[in-house]
Amino acid sequence: MRFKLFLICSFLFSFSIIAQTKVKGIIIDKYNEPIPYCSIQFKGSTEGTTSDDNGSFYLESDKNWQEISVSFIGYKNLIYKLESNIQFNLKLTLEEEEETLNAITIVTGKQPKKNNPAIAILRKIWAKKRKNGLKHFDQYKYKKYQKVEFDLNTIDEKLKKKRIFNGLEFVFKDVDTSNITGKTFLPVFLNESISEVYGDNIIKKEKDVLIANQNSGFSNNQQLIDYIDDLYADYNIYDNYLKIFDKSFVSPLSKSGINNYNYVLADSAFIDKKWSYNIIYYPRRKNELTFKGNFWVSDTTFAVKEINLQVTKNANINWVKDVYIEQEFDILNDSIFVLKRDYLLSDFSLTNKENSRGVYGKKTTIYKDYVFNQPIEDKKFYDKKVFISQEDDSYSKPREYWDNNRFEQLNENEKGIYTLIDTLQTVKKYKTINKVIETLSSGYFEINSLNIDYGPLFSTFGFNDVEGLRVRVGARTYKTTNDLFRLEAYTAYGLKDEKIKYGFQAKWLLNKKNRLILSGGKRNDIEQIGASLIANTDVLGRSDGSSSLISTGTNDKLTNVNITTFAAQIEPTPNLVLKLSSNYKTLSSASETFSLDYNSISSANGVSSEMRQLETIFSLGYYPKRKMSGFGVQRYPANTDYAQYFTQITRGSKDIFDSDFDYTKVQFSVFKLWKIGALGRLKTSLEAGKTFGEVPLALLSVAPGNQTYFMFSNTFNLLNFYEFVTDQYASLHLEHNFNGRIFSRIPLLKKTKMRTVIGFKTFLGNISDANVALNTTGNTAEIPLIAPSIEPYYEYSVGVANIFKVLRVDFNFRGNYFDNADARRFGITAGLEFNF
Repeated sequence: MRFKLFLICSFLFSFSIIAQTKVKGIIIDKYNEPIPYCSIQFKGSTEGTTSDDNGSFYLESDKNWQEISVSFIGYKNLIYKLESNIQFNLKLTLEEEEETLNAITIVTGKQPKKNNPAIAILRKIWAKKRKNGLKHFDQYKYKKYQKVEFDLNTIDEKLKKKRIFNGLEFVFKDVDTSNITGKTFLPVFLNESISEVYGDNIIKKEKDVLIANQNSGFSNNQQLIDYIDDLYADYNIYDNYLKIFDKSFVSPLSKSGINNYNYVLADSAFIDKKWSYNIIYYPRRKNELTFKGNFWVSDTTFAVKEINLQVTKNANINWVKDVYIEQEFDILNDSIFVLKRDYLLSDFSLTNKENSRGVYGKKTTIYKDYVFNQPIEDKKFYDKKVFISQEDDSYSKPREYWDNNRFEQLNENEKGIYTLIDTLQTVKKYKTINKVIETLSSGYFEINSLNIDYGPLFSTFGFNDVEGLRVRVGARTYKTTNDLFRLEAYTAYGLKDEKIKYGFQAKWLLNKKNRLILSGGKRNDIEQIGASLIANTDVLGRSDGSSSLISTGTNDKLTNVNITTFAAQIEPTPNLVLKLSSNYKTLSSASETFSLDYNSISSANGVSSEMRQLETIFSLGYYPKRKMSGFGVQRYPANTDYAQYFTQITRGSKDIFDSDFDYTKVQFSVFKLWKIGALGRLKTSLEAGKTFGEVPLALLSVAPGNQTYFMFSNTFNLLNFYEFVTDQYASLHLEHNFNGRIFSRIPLLKKTKMRTVIGFKTFLGNISDANVALNTTGNTAEIPLIAPSIEPYYEYSVGVANIFKVLRVDFNFRGNYFDNADARRFGITAGLEFNF
């Protein structure tokens, strides 16, 4: 969400280069109807493109060309002589072949699967794909240069005259034109990197070692840079599905491609002295995650030499109006091809209108100096953690280094980005705009003179039945994103209970290599402690159920929490996190209508309303394939598609610091996202735990209910707080998003690009008679202390996501336990989701 907000608010600026030949137009038939998916090339070259769904095309080259060739099955080839090197608004008419006048539907409709020479070639690609590329060798090594650029596009006079650019007119000194879309654009951000990549196909491991990196534009925003890097993850065209913007697109080279694409053998020619075939492909159905384009494949080896892929305009993807990919492959010998150049352009926009403004995201990757079958003697090489910080030499190479080591030189507008941003840093208005953007994206307002951030701004107000309206103010120390030490503090006040709450926490990164972090803090506040099964060990963490402006019932089952914590955390190997913490807490009811009383022989009346407890907590978290942003004490995930395995053991010690109970709690959770190709994405979450020993209600495991109309992860939408209480439990959450596959088959609804989401949640648990007897609430209707021990509780949901691109609404149905007090059979929850 922060990244999209960052893009929408920010890209403002310029410089240029002019290509030698530019052609833009539309292809139509004699009935003035557009012809999609035509092949357009500069005559005598392999430089070309295909017309889009509306028959429109744009073609550009840095060479001088006099003619273009237009072709498609069922029509006569058209050779058009250009009147000048720059020619726009062309309207080219194709004539039908006489012998195919009655087969016009073949041109834009489904192509046959049988006796189709294009599919025959495709089958030979499948048969030999394992013999092409890096998979052919036991080990490999190569150098990689990567360039990521962002530009504001569709620059016109109306935009230039907007008040926001008053005093910034110099940024429009020169404007360039995209050689893919024909739109004007203005560069604003550039990130360059050079690295060496090592791989071993025997042990199936790969390592990317960074040599140099530099940024322009918002270069101090490491989260943005890392997010961009994940956004443009590497992909292999030979895979069945290509991950782009966290979506799984069907590859035109996949075995399932014949069910998703039409293929046409359009041309043949010599490329690098090898006879090659040109195949055009386009989707069989609209609104699916597919491409259109063409590729050149060599005869005999049947390895792809060149390919371009363009996302169709009706594809179910948000915020992205266009995606275009080009890949070129090098011939190493008679049979081995490796990737030489990879280019990706995406057009981010709020709408899909043809002339709407947006932001171009461009990624260019160049590969060279391949070396094969040279094993690395160091057996631990691939497991060694590569520690990099922004203070390292790789982030501070001089301009001369880049001039001498880039795999290709920057063009004039790319060079201009560095100069432009240096100039803008001196402009007061630009600094103000940048400040607003950073505040909205981070949620904190930066006070530079004090190295302090005020916030988070979005937690300023809250509401519950105990505090009434809650007002919170907070701050944190902040010099850079990679601070080794950070102090956070807040205070809050409830207008109803008229009490002041507070909390503070300090974290210190002592060892960068193994990420040894010491932390400590204190919090005295009100919280809904039954809103999650595994308690958050972050002393400033507060559950989502603690505040809600709108709820399905009274939100009065809140607890006074006074906790002091000290912790040590280490990451001995990447993504394996060990943490040992100790906390001392005092818990009591915050409401007159809610009781945490338990039987106690040490109390004068045999009942205690307050619990004191010392806990020692050991946790182990393993997050394979997780990518983190930053190098300081506080980091953030740069990707979301990684598995999460977590184990926590809590030991409560009696009599130490007057602690009341002796117990051990063991808990485990696993979260995994499954990408099921064209069928969508399945989220699975499993949690289980057991408490050994007798403990009061405040220390038992409560099935996390949700008494709001908003969606919260790993909660049960139709359970009230404390409806089920256990000392051993297992919980399973399943959620599948079809990514629009169902709605794309329904007329009228497919244009909405809405997405179907189904869910299933179940909870099974038990509570011992001893724990029921310990708690005085066990004999009251307020909290009956029951557990779903014989029959698992379950609920299911059907939802519609991507409503207006941001809204999701779920319809939730309770499956059993209808006789529980205030049981809800049906409920509606909603939430905002910013997904591609």
